[in-house]
Amino acid sequence: MAFTLYSLLQAALLFVNAIAVLYEERFLSKIGWGADQGIGGFGEEPEIKSQLMNLVRSVRTVMRVPLIMENSISIVLLLLFG
Repeated sequence: MAFTLYSLLQAALLFVNAIAVLYEERFLSKIGWGADQGIGGFGEEPEIKSQLMNLVRSVRTVMRVPLIMENSISIVLLLLFG
């Protein structure tokens, strides 16, 4: 099993899929990473937790349609070339 560029891209795709399927109310709020945690005041530096939650929300919002297309392409390539 060789380490190729395709396997690296597939691993990145799986990682972004994992971020996209995290459900905030069911999973993230139980570990203290919900929408109501990490609200800072004006002029304060945001915590790393709130920045990561913004990243998760952004990935879910922006990457929805591109993830569907990339997953479809990946499935077709795996079916064709094994």
